[in-house]
This record gives sequence, C-alpha cells and structure tokens, in this order.
Amino acid sequence: MSQDVPKTRWTRREVLGMLGVGATGLVLPALASAAAPTFLKGAVIRTVLKDYAPGDLSGSAVLFHEHMSLARDFLLRFDRYAADANAANGTPAPAPAPNDVSFMQDLDVMVDELTAAKREGIGCIVDGGHPDMGRNINFLRQLSIRSQMPIVAGAGLYTQPFYPNDVGSMTEDQIVRALVKQVDADPVGVFGEIGSWDYMTGEERKVFRAIGKAHLATNLPIFTHTGIPGKAALEQLDILEDTGVKPQRIVIGHLGNLIDPTVQIHKAICKRGAFVGFDRLGGPADEPQVPMVMALINAGFADNVLLSSDLARPNAIKRNGGPGYAKTLTVFLPKLRAAGASDEILRQIMIDNPRRFLAFVPMKRRPTT
Repeated sequence: MSQDVPKTRWTRREVLGMLGVGATGLVLPALASAAAPTFLKGAVIRTVLKDYAPGDLSGSAVLFHEHMSLARDFLLRFDRYAADANAANGTPAPAPAPNDVSFMQDLDVMVDELTAAKREGIGCIVDGGHPDMGRNINFLRQLSIRSQMPIVAGAGLYTQPFYPNDVGSMTEDQIVRALVKQVDADPVGVFGEIGSWDYMTGEERKVFRAIGKAHLATNLPIFTHTGIPGKAALEQLDILEDTGVKPQRIVIGHLGNLIDPTVQIHKAICKRGAFVGFDRLGGPADEPQVPMVMALINAGFADNVLLSSDLARPNAIKRNGGPGYAKTLTVFLPKLRAAGASDEILRQIMIDNPRRFLAFVPMKRRPTT
C-alpha cells in the first residue's frame, strides 16, 4: 500500500474523471450503467436565462448554495449580528474574517471566477440571495451571459435581522402574497436561503409558514439557513412539513456546523425524506465534516446529501489567492474520496442529488421580464 500523503486538491482532469465527464462533456462508459434519477413530466430547473430540462445539466456538478450578488454591507451586518448573538449566548466570538464583498459588484472579476469554476467541473450554481440580502438579479443575468454558467436565483426572506421593517406587521397571508409576487416578477428557481438567526423567533416561524404556503402556490423547492450550530434544524423541517411541503422538496442547510460523529439529527432529517446540506465546504472546517458525510453515506443516505460552499468571503475567490467557487469539488471531494467514498457516490451527490432537488413543475409560465 502506498504511503503517499493523500492529495488535498484535485486538478480539472481529476474532477471531470471523478464525475464521469470527459473533456468534451460526454458521460464516460464507466458510469453509463449508474441509475439515472427520474423527474416528473414538465419538470424544469429554472435559471436566470432559461429553463433547462433536468437532463440537460447531467454532465457537470451543481452547487446548491453559493453567493454571487450581495449588498456591499451584507457581511458587515452579518458579522455584527453574529457578534451580538455570541455575546448574548456567552459564547466566544469567532476570529474576524474578511468581509468586503465589493468583488460581487465587479462583473469582470465575477466572470473570471465563474469561468474558472466552469473549467473545473461546475455546470450550474444556485445563488442563495434575494432582495433583503441585496441580491441584484440583473447582475446575475449579465454574469450568466458572459460566463456561460447557468445560475439559479433564489427568492424569499433571509433571517429576522435582515427582514424589511414591515414584515413584523404583516400577516402570514400578506407575506405569502409578497413572496409569490417575487416569483411572478423574476425568473427565480428556488426559495432560499430561508433562515433563522439563532433559535427561531416567532417572526421567523411566521415567515417559514409563509414560505411553505408560497411553495404550495409555486412548487419552488426550499433550502434553509439554520442558526449556527444547526439549532433550529428539526423545527424548520417541522414547520415546513406542517404547512404541506413534502420533505423531498426541502434542504435543511448548514448542518456541517452541527458537529456530531453519530449524526443523529442528520439521520432523523434523512429518514423523513429531506436533504441535509453540508454547505460551508472547502476550508479549515472540513475535517469534522468528512466523517459525518461518510457516516450518512455508510448508513444508506447518500440520496439525501447535498454539498456546496456558501462562498461569500473575498479571501475565497481565485483573484485573491483562494480556491474559488469550485472548491467543493477541488478541495472537499478529494477528502471524501480518501475517506472511502466511491466515484459513483460522489457523482450522485454532486450531479444527481441537486438536480432532483431543483427540478420542479412550474405552476405558472416563466416571467418574461
């Protein structure tokens, strides 16, 4: 047995080989016998430029939770609210992190970043922002056109610290109407990220119920942001299911932060049919997450795992010396493979699972604006 130290970064050729994709984008015969997912008649994956048949995105990895458009002050506010929550809970504050997201207002920089991600094996990216986070859908359109990267835009409301002032006085049904208006106005393909800041507040529960009802009116899938470390995971799922959302349409996010080698909550979510999101990958926090993902795979829950990186910090982009938007593939997946995950399982998690999650049958025609 070789005593070489396992690689911690993959090349483009290695990534494409793992995914079963050649340089031309064709699926290689070695994985041709793998069971392909099935989709409802009329199901699409809605991006900012066009609707895709789910099979059209079967040749490359799909990232279910990233950020490519945020308000300039978003991370400044995020870090301030996080510091306030830590102080209230008596928990240590994390080390300061770079929080300048001006790169998300520079179209040339972002085109370079997504072009690089496409070269490294990414075929579609979900932007987890929406209006209360400062997401600019016209920017995403231009970015998709120039980079040739399909981008799925989100809709919804983020967490209580970011809610517009009038949300507190709105009824649940008024929030539902506002959410459906977002979907009618813009070509969004998912509700997400929809979150609770720490423990869920009454206002956040009201928004989650409204999101569930808006899903019933639109069929859009939902992915969430759980208070770190995943405190509201089961409550979020309970609320959405209670409004009538099928768990197969839900990702409970940020559960890589809920460090538990026995993955009890993760398994409970999977058993109910929902997806578990490990979506802060490709960095120093990978070490405890690898055995948790492997525990779910070994327990038979590979169908319920979704991976992404939630990229938002400037030190993560290639322009600043970081691994870039493909880091889930190039940094995290080699660690899973070294831990024993097969190429077929990795391909399922990175290509098939996110397409199953994102594919939906629209209730209305695609917005034309």
